[in-house]
Amino acid sequence: MTRPPIPPFDETSARTKVRLAEDGWNSRDPERVSLAYTPDSRWRNRAEIFEGRARIVEFLTRKWARELDYRLIKELWAWQGNRIAVRFAYEYRDDAGNWFRAYGNENWEFDGEGLMRWRVASINDLPIAKADRLMHWPDGPRPDDHPGLTELGL
Repeated sequence: MTRPPIPPFDETSARTKVRLAEDGWNSRDPERVSLAYTPDSRWRNRAEIFEGRARIVEFLTRKWARELDYRLIKELWAWQGNRIAVRFAYEYRDDAGNWFRAYGNENWEFDGEGLMRWRVASINDLPIAKADRLMHWPDGPRPDDHPGLTELGL
């Protein structure tokens, strides 16, 4: 299976890859998202370390069951060859109605078919007031006219 754009990345293809990843995660569809990763993809996400698509689906299912009204923005940080680094922020609420903004960085490594084989994420959560939310759009991908991280001052 090929998942364009494929490495080696230039600035345009890296930006495209980042936006495709953002759109996938904003779908909140664990099965769909898992298809962007190799069957044996390795992940480190906060304190969790695991491998494989089945574990990705399990992880994302748990994540989006507790992170409600999830909205994510990713921004390209750097790229070289088959690697991309991004920074991101996302907002969500818990089942008690408390709002949070999570900030983080991810390092990605891709195989020759454009599937991510390694994902390392470092993430911090900050409680925010509902009135302080910055990510407002209907479920699904961020609209093209919605500001990105830099424009939002994040």
